[in-house]
Amino acid sequence: MPAAATVARVVLDSPLPQLDHLFDYSVPEELAGQAVPGVRVRVPLRTAGRVADGYLVELAEPDEAFSGTLSPLEAVVSPVPVLTDPVWRLARRLADRSAGTASDILRLAVPPRMVRVEKAWLAAKEAGAPASAPEDGAAPAPFPVRGYGAGVLDAAVAAAAHLVLRPIPRLSRLPDGTWVGEWAITLAALATATWRAGSTAIVAVPDHRDLEQLAAALAAIAPGSAVVRADASQSNPERYKGFLAALSGPRIVIGNRSVVYAPAARLGLVAVWEDSDPLFAEPLSPYVHTRDAALVRQELEGGALVLSGLVRSVEAQRLVELGWLRDLGPERAYTPKIVLTANQSADEPAARAARIPSSAWRAAREALSGESGRPRGPVLVQVARPGYLPVLSCANCGQAARCARCSGPLGQRRAGATPSCGVCGALATDWHCSRCEHTALRMVTAGSGRTAEELGRAFPGTRVILADGDHPVLRVGAAPALVVATRGAEPIAEGGYQAVLLLDGERMLARETLHVAEDCLRWWTSAAVLAAAGAPTVLVGVSGDLARDFATGRLADFAREELADRRQLRFPPAVRLASVTGAAEAVDGVLKAVDPDLLIDVLGPVDVDEKTVRAVLRFEYAKGAEVAAAVRATVVRNATQRRRAPGGRPGYRPAPTLRVRFDDPEIL
Repeated sequence: MPAAATVARVVLDSPLPQLDHLFDYSVPEELAGQAVPGVRVRVPLRTAGRVADGYLVELAEPDEAFSGTLSPLEAVVSPVPVLTDPVWRLARRLADRSAGTASDILRLAVPPRMVRVEKAWLAAKEAGAPASAPEDGAAPAPFPVRGYGAGVLDAAVAAAAHLVLRPIPRLSRLPDGTWVGEWAITLAALATATWRAGSTAIVAVPDHRDLEQLAAALAAIAPGSAVVRADASQSNPERYKGFLAALSGPRIVIGNRSVVYAPAARLGLVAVWEDSDPLFAEPLSPYVHTRDAALVRQELEGGALVLSGLVRSVEAQRLVELGWLRDLGPERAYTPKIVLTANQSADEPAARAARIPSSAWRAAREALSGESGRPRGPVLVQVARPGYLPVLSCANCGQAARCARCSGPLGQRRAGATPSCGVCGALATDWHCSRCEHTALRMVTAGSGRTAEELGRAFPGTRVILADGDHPVLRVGAAPALVVATRGAEPIAEGGYQAVLLLDGERMLARETLHVAEDCLRWWTSAAVLAAAGAPTVLVGVSGDLARDFATGRLADFAREELADRRQLRFPPAVRLASVTGAAEAVDGVLKAVDPDLLIDVLGPVDVDEKTVRAVLRFEYAKGAEVAAAVRATVVRNATQRRRAPGGRPGYRPAPTLRVRFDDPEIL
């Protein structure tokens, strides 16, 4: 059949659910050579002569049952096939699983076109520039994975195994003198071995600190031409350049949550580090978690799958118990030296001034002075909140201090500053308590700034380093210093910290979330791993089973017990959830559309605000596809129905009033 009679099936770049399917267009003769699967195209729409952007997904024969005339493609925007077939199939599967649209996922997978970058790439390709290959002479010598037995982990990855990998919890020094977590060296070695075998490796990490460690490890193991970085900190040209490099052949692609959608020539490994980190929860529709995207991608394309983290997620534990993931750990156990201490009154005046127990104060003093016989070095102090005094209350009755303008919490940004609202920033110059009319405030929570100030007074002459969101610090030296850091912002010390103090443990556990225990274990363990070999880590003010599991390294046992509790309560990941939020009639339409036999039960609807309600559907994993299909049909119906325009605004069409989110990590 001549090329002009070929049908181009196009997915539109549109978030409208009613447009989430393939549209058929004819291919004009002048575009026949350019219209290949994966290219960006521009196509006409029926109404008002509009034109839409999209991707050409496939070329097919005309449908014999169709007797009409197809509209022709308007233009081929770029000759580069940026949408590969595996990525399209992944986007379609994830959208169907989450009752979302494939175009929303494609926006994460395919970066915006940068014309200059693309022209340079095409010119280099036409000139015959060699792609990075396993035979690249600039590659360093192969680096073996250590600590898991000779060849054990390499063989498992080469055999496309599904692994939940227990990392070695320690810092290690690279040949160039850089200190990184041993986990980064392990994943870098596995990714490099995969690339040397002629396949692509994708490694996803939660934030830029983890990405910096992984990049440093890869720089010592793999040639620079083999590594592609894709993260939110890059400019659009940098991201598009890396994307085109990943299209060119096997690569090691590293990045944050959306890197799991990167194009891959012969996918050999998908690895996710710390899959329990909430940064992997995608905030954009259809809200697909990176771990779920990795699981589906491995299922579609094959290759090895590795979920790893200092703390095993409950979701990974479920897959272990189902037999889908194989549990693999190092040859010998590595347990940091953990000291548990009650949040009791301190004996030393300096310890009382710094609001820490005597045992924690002595550990810090010995590390800074070398009194215990260990080398002198820095001390890490982990706190819960940034700022100076982030939370204030009435000094008389204890009621939380609220802003008179927006009712946000009042805090103090620095010593002597006027209290201000943490939401709108308004100054509380004439504040008075709404309960007792008192005008004095007192501290409820000390932030990182106040803690650094108090520790500076308790240890005069010692350098104090503040590390939080406003004061980012990635690395510190080996000289004695007090490093006060918020959770997740701890810098790496050269050679490790000589003591680690974990403060505000009770405050961290006071969060109202289903994952609070898992999060706290991850924060504490991530800090404890930064300690030098044999250096103490002091957990202040926390006792009970959680503290015991942390101190003894029973982190897999914690995940097992947590999953058992979730099964009894029918909480995720024992079951799946779908939250439906919108106008009452729209939510009711969803509940009526889903067959009750598919559901375990329905929670709600409950009021969210004056115009919105929310219901939560609980169902088994085996019924997920049917539930998603029923919910998506209702979403499309809601989006296409006519809605009455408000008075005085003829022609205005209100937006749909329905929001659906599957597997919402914070719904409970």
